[in-house]
Amino acid sequence: MIDTSSPLVRPRRLRSTPAMRRLTSETRLNPAELVLPLFVREGTSEALPITSMPGVVQHGLDSVRRAVTDAASAGVGGVMLFGVPESRDAIGSGATDPDGILNAATRVVAEEVGGALVVQTDLCLDEFTDHGHCGVLDALGRVDNDATLERYREMALVQAASGSQLLGLSGMMDGQVAAVREALDGAGFIDTTVLAYSAKYASAFYGPFRDAVESTLVGDRRSYQLNPGNRREGLHEALVDIEEGADIVMVKPAGGYLDVLADVAAVSDIPVWAYQVSGEYAMVEAAAANGWIDRKRAVHESVTGIRRAGADVVLSYWAVELAGWLNRGDFA
Repeated sequence: MIDTSSPLVRPRRLRSTPAMRRLTSETRLNPAELVLPLFVREGTSEALPITSMPGVVQHGLDSVRRAVTDAASAGVGGVMLFGVPESRDAIGSGATDPDGILNAATRVVAEEVGGALVVQTDLCLDEFTDHGHCGVLDALGRVDNDATLERYREMALVQAASGSQLLGLSGMMDGQVAAVREALDGAGFIDTTVLAYSAKYASAFYGPFRDAVESTLVGDRRSYQLNPGNRREGLHEALVDIEEGADIVMVKPAGGYLDVLADVAAVSDIPVWAYQVSGEYAMVEAAAANGWIDRKRAVHESVTGIRRAGADVVLSYWAVELAGWLNRGDFA
């Protein structure tokens, strides 16, 4: 006779010891699945702290060499470069200047670690325009989608020529993937990878990033970034980018959009990445600084959640630090 007073199913067996928990873990993190975003500022010879992102800095060309060397040593998969120019104009001329800060930094980083990790560049105009939008404006002050595509084509060729192995198309213009892919292939850059920021939402969590790039934005980007309430639209945008020839698609932000990330991952036959954005970083750092959460565990858990939802790779400002913890086996 079966003793019904004792549970027949005991799931806790699989959680009984550290070794058992490690053996049965469904989601594991590896340093190679992490990408470190880096800001490189024109006109500085030293690393400048970003107040709203404790521990993150604006690099100069010398300090970025050290940063990417550390990233390569930690085994992270890549670095994503953002430029912070000294001067800006209506069309973002600095973005296509071969000697502009982003392209100069790309050459430095490619020379330093190009064989050890994937050198990536942000392909967007917002850091380079005096109005702070991701594209050029028409006579009425609206972002002109098709005129912006021409600028993106030009940016793609300069970035690829500077040594970028992967272009991060973050502007959310219609047709940007097809336009950039055509330009790259036409110029012989057939091996340059295109990462489409497909489901990029008009999020409040970008606030500290705008400090990091010294954004001049007036108004908002809701006419081209996605409505935070729209789930199906995020999937639709990813499918469009896949059809246009993207090599990788991205969901951004990550933490607040895990449902969108899971939707895209469920149907995509190409890699799916996610960006753990500045606001997500800043909230954990602020809470940890006040002693309200365990910082190390919170960092690990937040990135694990993004991977669990379906991201193959996570862009995170903690990439190198987290990689170090993983290499030491701190979460075993």
